[in-house]
Amino acid sequence: MRVVVTRRIPEAGLQVLERAGIEYRIWPGELPPSREELIEFARGADGLLTLLTERIDEALLNALPTVKVVSNMAVGFDNIDVDACTRRGVVVCITPDVLTETTADFTWALMLAVARRVCEAAESVRAGTWRTWEPLGFLGRDLSGATLGIVGFGRIGRAVARRARGFDMRVLYTDKTRQSSEVERDLRATFVPLEQLLAESDIVTLHVPLTPETRKLIGARELALMKPRSILINTARGPVVDTEALVRALRTGHLWGAGLDVTDPEPLPADHPLLQCPNVIVTPHIASASETTRARMAELAAENLVAALQNRRPPRSLNWDEVRGKEN
Repeated sequence: MRVVVTRRIPEAGLQVLERAGIEYRIWPGELPPSREELIEFARGADGLLTLLTERIDEALLNALPTVKVVSNMAVGFDNIDVDACTRRGVVVCITPDVLTETTADFTWALMLAVARRVCEAAESVRAGTWRTWEPLGFLGRDLSGATLGIVGFGRIGRAVARRARGFDMRVLYTDKTRQSSEVERDLRATFVPLEQLLAESDIVTLHVPLTPETRKLIGARELALMKPRSILINTARGPVVDTEALVRALRTGHLWGAGLDVTDPEPLPADHPLLQCPNVIVTPHIASASETTRARMAELAAENLVAALQNRRPPRSLNWDEVRGKEN
């Protein structure tokens, strides 16, 4: 069996493939392969270990008819047409759970950095413009006792809420389904409609998958509903936010600031107006980027791939039962 890995991943993942006796090829470029390059490179492969930068759709599957498994090294799968894979009998796998705590940590890093103007203040030291302690210098916002609104209350959203207890915050959340009263009580979280959450929260943090329903979930109307001088955090997917509307809300001063680990487009051009806003922190999609977490993601992606190729249920698959049901 032969698989293609679409970019260099932590060695822990490659070792899983080696122990299973799986032959693999790694795309050698620093940047993702183009569609045409991927098709040529993966011709004849039984499986693909992909990243969120690869679009796996019907056209690609038609060009690579030998592929039986697509294992995405990510919790999200908006880059994969799961229905098309299922119709063709291709197993799709992802890597949830292993990045939950690390992503929640980074969400808090962004919250604190934006609220306390950390990057702006640190840059003044490097630039030599900071002169002395100033009573009005770099005044920020307190998170302790503030209201935190969490949009999307899955694993990561709940992990963010757990951390809010240490800041004695009021936590509001909204999701497709309401949590049990036990979970709400444990996390001290209250379910409210999106509109109420936006109007009452000092910080709004996004943790929804990218779907047709969540694309531009936060647009001009929603930003206008947000509490004046509030903060928006996005560690989910860039297209969940209407970028042009966000720029306008920041420029008018309606929002205090934003912390974005994901953007639309991604990456942003160097001259993009969002990068000209002093009250914005943009990071290069690194919420899961700890050594331990990325290694575990690579391991799980490889374990998923090996199991499916060996006709065993993968640890985390989106469509194993549907695909195997089709075969039987």
